[in-house]
Formats: sequence, structure tokens, C-alpha cells
Amino acid sequence: MSTAHPWLGETPWPTAPLPREQLQERIEHLLAIGNMGVLATQGNKGPIASPIEYRAQGVTPYMYPQPGSPKLAAMQRTPSVCFAVYVPLSSWTSCRSAQIFGQAVILEPGTPDWEHALEILPWQASAAELGRDINVKPTNPLMKIEPERIVYTEHWLRRDGYAPRHIWRSA
Repeated sequence: MSTAHPWLGETPWPTAPLPREQLQERIEHLLAIGNMGVLATQGNKGPIASPIEYRAQGVTPYMYPQPGSPKLAAMQRTPSVCFAVYVPLSSWTSCRSAQIFGQAVILEPGTPDWEHALEILPWQASAAELGRDINVKPTNPLMKIEPERIVYTEHWLRRDGYAPRHIWRSA
């Protein structure tokens, strides 16, 4: 048993659900503190999972799909995806992750949804890093995931009597 965190050794684990508002707030915070996740799609020969940069608005992640990539083709063919984000594990007290299951939506250049995505994604920073003009908007499609279900795990919640795993569903 941990002297610093005795609740880690308690069994059985708590099963109390976290109220929806608090769950959504914790998911939004997790998405806000990171910028890398793993996007899983269904390729021609099975699953494809790749690390990808993202930004989120609420529980909706936005990202830059690589033009002409197998992953973009997979999402156009089968838009059901899973996107995972996590905090690096240093101990059970830091175990925190979200798996977002939903539909990939490709946002075509010039549309209002594409313009909105540009307000969320740091395209100027990416342009600077790639040596491109930061005053010229990208012309490639962008992507967002419309979440249907999110599996959120955080073992720190056990300390306060809540289950470590929760399911968020779109309203």
C-alpha cells in the first residue's frame, strides 16, 4: 500500500459515476492540455493508428489530415474513427486518458466549417515551422471528429470515491 496515496490500495475500487457536467469538464481539460493523440482508422488491410497533432474545442478534436494519405482515404471511405489522448504515466496517480469514438468529418477549403477549424488550429505556427508564409492560409482539407462516445479514465478520481472509468455519450 502507498503511504502517500493509501486510497490506491483500497478494494474494491469505487463505482460511483462522476456527474456528466464534471465528466465533460475533465475531458475538455485533458484535451486542452495536450496537442498529440493517436488516430485509429480502418484501412484496406486492417486498422491504421498514427500519432497526430490536434487542437480541441470542447470535446471535439480538430486536426490536419495529410493530403493523399492512406489515413485520409480510409476516413473518406469509412468515417468511423477512434482517437486516443493520454497523459504520460508516471504512476497510478497520473493515469489519465480519453478514447473518443465518433465520425471523422472532412472540412473542405473555403467552407464555413473549414474557416472555423482554422480559428482553432495553430496553422500560422505550423506554417512558420515549415518555412511557409504565415499570412497565407493553408488550402488543404481539415478534419474534425464528431464524438459519439468517450471512454474517460482517471485513477485520481478514486481518491474522491468515484469510479476510475466513465462513459460520456453525445446528447
